[in-house]
Amino acid sequence: MTHTHDPIGSYTEWDPLKEVVVGRVDGAAWPDWNLVDRVTVSDATRAEVLGLRGHWRRYPRAVIERAAACLDALLAILAGEGVRVHRPDHFAFEAPYETPYWRVANGFCAANPRDVILPVGTTFLECPMAHRGRYFETFPYRRILKSLMARGALWLSAPKPELRDELYDTAYAYPEGLPEEVDDDWSVVDPDALRFVTTEAEPVFDAADFVRCGRDIFGQRSQITNQAGIDWLRRFLEPTYRLHLIPTRCAGAYHIDTTFVPLAPGKALVSPNFVDVDRLPPALKRWDILPAPKPRATPIELAGWMSDWISINVLSLDEKRIIVERDQEDLIAALRDWGFEPIPCPFKYHYPFLGGFHCATLDVHREGTLEDYT
Repeated sequence: MTHTHDPIGSYTEWDPLKEVVVGRVDGAAWPDWNLVDRVTVSDATRAEVLGLRGHWRRYPRAVIERAAACLDALLAILAGEGVRVHRPDHFAFEAPYETPYWRVANGFCAANPRDVILPVGTTFLECPMAHRGRYFETFPYRRILKSLMARGALWLSAPKPELRDELYDTAYAYPEGLPEEVDDDWSVVDPDALRFVTTEAEPVFDAADFVRCGRDIFGQRSQITNQAGIDWLRRFLEPTYRLHLIPTRCAGAYHIDTTFVPLAPGKALVSPNFVDVDRLPPALKRWDILPAPKPRATPIELAGWMSDWISINVLSLDEKRIIVERDQEDLIAALRDWGFEPIPCPFKYHYPFLGGFHCATLDVHREGTLEDYT
């Protein structure tokens, strides 16, 4: 392969964004409702989602078209800022597939590259996801990954998991009686008492359970990131990087980017429901922790199990400018008060594909060097 001299790599979530991958929603299939999904939501949410799904496998055309229009709006902003954009290839997500150990009716989509690939400096790491329906989700990005490798990137994959039945705790049940709504009292939840459906049978983790702040990377234990996965990633990152865990109060925790969102050196946005600021890692003791305002609910069809805290799933263009969902007027006002420059963009119709701005993008290049922000 011929190496080019275009710069690549990123070390933070806020350095000036120059090149990015943006997902696509065409060809999306409703994720096979398998071992993970069925037990990681409350009974009420489960009934809502199953009722919305009905008996179809593909997303309805109108749902896809509305989400594609949101992506077009995001692409227009990025183009206006001179950000170079890559898009994943089309993929047959509605097709069934199997391994020697299990079979699923279909895959999901290529809407959320941040879920499947973790950028760490000039390394792009394919992550060992716990969801069987997402087993081949990196494939639409292979052309992009090959081109990055040709430019000097290190393209790696964590150990591909088997996802046998023993990875999933068959006795697990979602703990009913815990807070569900934003207005509930979440302080009653003890993060140490939460249990998750994934066991420690093998390392599994999603890229979106981790965010980058120079030499410090923050993550969480969740329904799809187990301790074995965290241990593997920590050993992979050391000694250049330090991995810290943020305890969550969300029993259905999936990804950290609705919980803890770094915005600039020493400043991070948090969901006051999911995070107890008194229990943040010592590495954050000198940071300004900004509790996000209550999200404005956006009840969108087929987004039944999305947290309202998708409101803080934002994308930073640099230390000041942040792309925010247009309807989240309270968050926009708060960001202005904190000295940022929010850029409103319609994106709520992307939520049925389980992602906001951060999920729907993947940094290829942000200007900046590896620094210590603690």
